Amino acid sequence: MSAKNIVIAAVFAVLTPAVVLAAVSAEEAERLKSSLTPLGAERAGNTDGSIPEWRGAYVTPIPGSGDGKYPDPFSEEKPVFSITAENMSQYEDKLSEGVVALLQKYPTYRVDVYPTHRTAGAPQWVYDNTFKAATEAKLTDDGLSFTGAWGAVPFPIPQNGNEAIWNHLVRPHPASLDVDFRVFVGTPDGKRFMASKAMINEQANYYLKDGSADQYNNVYQFYRFGITAPSFKAGEQMLVHETLDMSKQPQVWQYLVGQRRVRRAPTVSYDTPDFMASGANYFDEMNGLRSRIDRYDWKLVGKREMYVPYNTNKFFAVGDEKAFVPFHTNPDHVRWELHRVWEVEATLASGKRHAVPKRRFYIDEDSWTALLVDGYDADGKLWRTSQVMGIVVPEAEMLATNNFTAVYNLQANTLAALQYVDSLKIVPPRRTGYFSPDTMASESAR
Repeated sequence: MSAKNIVIAAVFAVLTPAVVLAAVSAEEAERLKSSLTPLGAERAGNTDGSIPEWRGAYVTPIPGSGDGKYPDPFSEEKPVFSITAENMSQYEDKLSEGVVALLQKYPTYRVDVYPTHRTAGAPQWVYDNTFKAATEAKLTDDGLSFTGAWGAVPFPIPQNGNEAIWNHLVRPHPASLDVDFRVFVGTPDGKRFMASKAMINEQANYYLKDGSADQYNNVYQFYRFGITAPSFKAGEQMLVHETLDMSKQPQVWQYLVGQRRVRRAPTVSYDTPDFMASGANYFDEMNGLRSRIDRYDWKLVGKREMYVPYNTNKFFAVGDEKAFVPFHTNPDHVRWELHRVWEVEATLASGKRHAVPKRRFYIDEDSWTALLVDGYDADGKLWRTSQVMGIVVPEAEMLATNNFTAVYNLQANTLAALQYVDSLKIVPPRRTGYFSPDTMASESAR
């Protein structure tokens, strides 16, 4: 790896393993109004200009948008170059180990690199809250929770891995979305089938503009799924409360049509195989990492430049028949760009268990989304690699990133294509009662 890409911010070159609980100083927070963006990224571009200066969120309406569709905002652009197995040695310092493995494994796989657009941002009130959080937010429970932030990136100038991974979990996100999606599974022989079709109501009470820290009650995200296909699953529902309190068991409920009742489902978490993808991934691999962080120790390795999937509206706009080819996503329709990312390493905590004992997360500095994740087995061998693709949503002034995740099992030769978006709509926030087990039970059709 070149010296330019090892660690950009010298203050993070040497990190202690202990979880630091203190917020940054007022003087350091002032950088959010000068050398850093309001969410903590480096405002300047890189030396050669391949990463441009950040100039604010992308807010230009996209022609053809409507009815839950967001076409490619950069449809006129062509790839600057492509990375294949034959030439990847020229770019390997900017590739994750998982991407290298895919290039080596599949002759049809490639990375098309486009001009970089730093489209991520947030409304001004989120910037204001983030500036306040920089000096007030603190980790609690040995890094497994935090206080002092609401409607904000809690740690825009992260001091350790716990802070960085919390930034990912509560990253800026439209407060209320309705998403129709399908889940596909790629088999070892290169075939693909739809495992499930569903609609989801997502509500981030943490990002309700008129809310407050007192009102969201430590539940930063609600999910309510309704499965519509295949027929034998139609009518099943699932409800998730993502909470800051890791001492509680996972807050998940499931409505089963055959039983006609709602039951607790705490195993819908961690490394339990995901039934919506026929077990082809683990539940906590959704969105790069979903929900709970208490089974790992987290280390902030530093920052580097990497090629990552970005501004990937086209991947969804073309439809699933074009978005996939045997064994992997279709390189013709996946946009990659050069961005700066935080590298965070997760290793199994003492006394804990997880099927994936080590992971590396590559978190976009602008959106705080884990865009690439590599998972290693007990022998330290690369086992799994994930890619997260978001949608540019101009009217939200941010990216919608709680969407598609491609999870490749490199040893089993399978693909879990999670939440391929058919329609994404920003909707008015629902009352919190809508996300209660009783309401889900009373509104179930079967």
